[in-house]
Amino acid sequence: MKETLFLSEPGIACAAGNNAADFWRSLTTGSQDGLVKVKTHSGREFFAAKIPDGALKKTGARHDMRVIQIEELALSQIAPLVEAAKQKYGAARVAVCVGCCDNGSEFSVAGHREYFEKGAFPKNYTLEIQSADYPATYAKERFGLAGPAYVFATACSSSGSAIIKAAQLIQAGIVDAALCGGVDVASDTVLLGFDSLEAVSETKTNPFSANRSGITLGEGAAFFVMTKDKGLATAPAARLGLANICPVALLGWGESADASHMTAPLADGSGALAAMKEALACAGLDASKIDYVNLHGTGTKLNDSMEAKATAELFGELAASVPVSSTKPMTGHTLGASSAVELAACWLSIVNNDGAAEGGARLPLHVYDGRRDPELALLNFIQKDTKIDKATNVCMSNSFGFGGCNVSLIIGKANG
Repeated sequence: MKETLFLSEPGIACAAGNNAADFWRSLTTGSQDGLVKVKTHSGREFFAAKIPDGALKKTGARHDMRVIQIEELALSQIAPLVEAAKQKYGAARVAVCVGCCDNGSEFSVAGHREYFEKGAFPKNYTLEIQSADYPATYAKERFGLAGPAYVFATACSSSGSAIIKAAQLIQAGIVDAALCGGVDVASDTVLLGFDSLEAVSETKTNPFSANRSGITLGEGAAFFVMTKDKGLATAPAARLGLANICPVALLGWGESADASHMTAPLADGSGALAAMKEALACAGLDASKIDYVNLHGTGTKLNDSMEAKATAELFGELAASVPVSSTKPMTGHTLGASSAVELAACWLSIVNNDGAAEGGARLPLHVYDGRRDPELALLNFIQKDTKIDKATNVCMSNSFGFGGCNVSLIIGKANG
């Protein structure tokens, strides 16, 4: 990377917390309070990581649906930073890049049900409800922005792709700042779709365990303002309980495509490994410089197996010592939002451990039943008694989507 791109504090909404402070508390205590049993319209019940209905409010959006209400809950937390970027650069110089895979499913399912019953869609139903662009269009309209706006749907890596594109737009000189992140919902359509693939766990997800049996789906949103302005990115954030925030930069990124199977990853982990290696090369770093890895860690047999292989190969003899965890047991798998949600966990790991004494840092816990799978490479899962012996300056966050859409992001404490 040629110039430093700073990431502001995140706006965050998910089952683990609807602000950064609560989110961090859940991650570092291992709270799974947000994982609840839900019943779909088919009668099937699943554990899912849901945002309480009472936390969501009407937005005034042209299509005021759950995905937009979740998006607004996150956006409202960083609204002053978006406005500051707009004021500094102009509305046409701020882009919007959103990762999202749900196109108004709550309205489209109801609308199609009425169509099949009555032969016509509801009068208030339009195809725009199902359009892929609407989460980005909403953010653009909400802040009065006039720069390019994109939605990315690369499955579980969608918001990672959005964050990368935001960086590329700034580096190319097309814009000076970007509102970037992702949002998704755990709708009946999603729950039943993943269930049809036999990918949903009957119990709370148990990543990298010998007893793992699938994912726990979730919903959420996370957004950042990306800019070259360190001052904007380090604006005081009282809600984090910090007088000052150390500057956090996007150091590097990598993408790869398995191009192998509709849903299954390459079993040898080579696609995931390629993305991680590319991210390190982009950042100009050696794997030994990574202080924490947020794993994709879905809890499925295939993902955890290939990810353990790829991680072990990347870190070599350091694989058993670098701290790693999957935060999905607290957040659920937030699908298109997961890459941004998990990058927020990394951002908070850097900021909240700034100046921490040796051995006193706190990182997101890896919550599972403790039954290591002997067939998987030995990794250093963060437990409640894990001592963190080095500063948390650089974090890697990995997201590996269906069809082999792999994204690796590296962020770190910025120099200067």
